[in-house]
Amino acid sequence: MKQVAAGVNQLLIQRFVNVYFVEAGAPGEWVLVDTGLPGSAKTIIAAADKLFYPGTHPQAIILTHGHMDHAGSAQELADHWHVPILAHPLEMPFLTGKAVYPPADPTVGGSLAFVSRFFPPQTFNLTGIQALPEGEEIPYMAGWQCIHVPGHAPGQVAFFRAEDKTLLGADAFATTEHDSVLSVLLGVPKISRAGTPFNFDWEATHASVVKLSNLEPQAIGCGHGPAVQGLHLANELRELALHFPVPPKGRYVDSPARTDANGVEFIPPALPDTLPARAAMLGGGLAIAALAAVLLSKRDGKKGKKHKRLKGYRPAPATAYERPFPDYPYKEKYY
Repeated sequence: MKQVAAGVNQLLIQRFVNVYFVEAGAPGEWVLVDTGLPGSAKTIIAAADKLFYPGTHPQAIILTHGHMDHAGSAQELADHWHVPILAHPLEMPFLTGKAVYPPADPTVGGSLAFVSRFFPPQTFNLTGIQALPEGEEIPYMAGWQCIHVPGHAPGQVAFFRAEDKTLLGADAFATTEHDSVLSVLLGVPKISRAGTPFNFDWEATHASVVKLSNLEPQAIGCGHGPAVQGLHLANELRELALHFPVPPKGRYVDSPARTDANGVEFIPPALPDTLPARAAMLGGGLAIAALAAVLLSKRDGKKGKKHKRLKGYRPAPATAYERPFPDYPYKEKYY
């Protein structure tokens, strides 16, 4: 557990995704922002009991967006605590099983893009979920603004507390180099773009970073990366906004996916992904080599057995030339 700012604590789940305990309202009242991957409920409940008191529960669960690493334990936690789940209206089709998010783009490059090939389609069928009201005010989070930051997910939102310039940035950007799986696992601090293979609209993603950089935050917690504090953060986020690194190629780079209140309206065609074919060729070559090695070993084994069955076989005595050192292992000569 790490403190982002007064009343805001970050819990790292399975080494690469964060959830947040945010105290707001009357003393003892709090909300949970995001829920981590499926199977994270027990860890989150134990952390809440330790942070507050045994048996505590939030006023609500509020999701920044509905990707699996943010909404994975939402239903289990809501059922355990008997509290509502809130999310932006544009996330509703994906959280209620009516639509599936635009597929990941493994051709965009980077280690995260590589592993995205193995991610399942992202959709949920949550019950008891409510839409966040239009506007910047957030139920159960007095003093916080709700900021729509699409591009990574249609209804992705960030939360900002102007009083002390604390920002919960979701996956609009990251506080570690999100394109590097190793940097994410090690928690190396760095303001960077986030979610490269999952950003389905790069223009909107860039605009969202610009919007958040204008807030000049001094304490930041994102979906991925460590909590960071300091006056330098405003400059680093501004640099990311001014020099936002749009990938040179990718499925959504030139033609974004389009979504609406019902889900996905348009998805551009996928670019050729040569890695599976190359992997198949490599795997086939290794299999052939392994088979050849097995066949050769069997053939050599048969030859050895044949020699041993020859009539009149007996080892010849070693000569001085063949065995210069009497105690050194040597190969016997066969006739």
